[in-house]
Amino acid sequence: MYKFILIPLFISLSMILLGCQSKENVPIEMIAFNSLTDEEQDLIPVSPKDSIVKKVTVSGDIETFIDNNYQKDEVYSVSFNHSQMNSSESLVVFVDLDKKTVVGKGIIGK
Repeated sequence: MYKFILIPLFISLSMILLGCQSKENVPIEMIAFNSLTDEEQDLIPVSPKDSIVKKVTVSGDIETFIDNNYQKDEVYSVSFNHSQMNSSESLVVFVDLDKKTVVGKGIIGK
């Protein structure tokens, strides 16, 4: 009798634990996309996976978009392609090197 209760309970618990672990491997594009407001997300008519990810140095033009408390020299920049704005501008999100923390965002000329 207990087998009929314990086996489904064990299977359910295993699935829950495996589901929680997979959240650690969220792609950097999705971290960036999820940080956007609804209005900003609406500017991107295609998949967030169509974005360009680059490691860039924090300097010059992008420095004004980065959080003042960010002390590292490099960040990942996630540029969303096909955003519905001026063709000479891109919606860009800056993510820490840990690939989990968004440290800035803005509309930047290409």
